Amino acid sequence: MSDLIAKASIDRRLAEVVTPVIEDLGFELVRVRYQGGNTPTVQIMADRPDGGIEVDDCATISTAISAHLDVEDPIEGAYDLEVSSPGIDRPLTRLKDFEMWAGYEAKLETTEMIDGRRRFKGELAGIEGSEVLINIEEGTIGLQFDWLSEAKLVLTDDLIRDVLRSRKDKGQIDETQFDEVETVIDSEDDARLPQQKD
Repeated sequence: MSDLIAKASIDRRLAEVVTPVIEDLGFELVRVRYQGGNTPTVQIMADRPDGGIEVDDCATISTAISAHLDVEDPIEGAYDLEVSSPGIDRPLTRLKDFEMWAGYEAKLETTEMIDGRRRFKGELAGIEGSEVLINIEEGTIGLQFDWLSEAKLVLTDDLIRDVLRSRKDKGQIDETQFDEVETVIDSEDDARLPQQKD
């Protein structure tokens, strides 16, 4: 299992416990993180294989995971459980994510220095074997997936538009739940401002 899904040993143990539960419900584990403190927190990110997890799905996963964690008991003492979607500017934790999100901007960080740097930002260009391809200023480079310590999509207008369009096409966004928005021109500075109709 990739360190991008579960970094620390406790994260990997938690991933072993929760992955079968999440997959039995028809979802995939994107990331798990244990955060210590006065009240420790277990953060789980899950998604559908084709994307588009909803709040009710997170509640279903949370209930199932909570019961399973109570039985397996990988964490001593009390803790908070948080189950969420990856969000639009999602972390990229699996090799297939880099292929799925090709064409979008991302930030990648490596564990070791590569040609004098550890951070790379550019447009994802898919994968080639176990390499993640990214277009940076110098051209397209390949980074071994195992070299990565962090990877995340960059929130851009194109990404937001395409994700929302995809959710609408899948019927996950009901436009009747929103008020119509009208664009008006402010005569003072000729700026276009959105104005909500009553």
